[in-house]
Amino acid sequence: MILSTDVWAAALIRRAELSGGFGVVARKGDARAGAVLVKAVNLSDRTVRLYTEATRGDGERIWMRPTAATEEPEVDAYIARAARIDPDIWVVEVEDKQGRHFLTEPVEEG
Repeated sequence: MILSTDVWAAALIRRAELSGGFGVVARKGDARAGAVLVKAVNLSDRTVRLYTEATRGDGERIWMRPTAATEEPEVDAYIARAARIDPDIWVVEVEDKQGRHFLTEPVEEG
């Protein structure tokens, strides 16, 4: 991530709001270099997808789903475990009627 984490998170929230969604920082970590989890909530069917930044084998930075869980309690449990391991982690929650994540970087849904 080129930007500091706090600036990047604010930009994601702004992008969501400009597109008709809603975003909030649900957990703050290290402002300059904390890792980020993006929790995307689909308001139509109440499913949830979680995304984390990763590096592919070819060196490209991407976003991927660290868990296949789509139910909020399961995703929240994953987030709680991740926060115990990395206390500097950020969680940005975005809500949208279409379930969009508002990430502009490459996303692998696999």
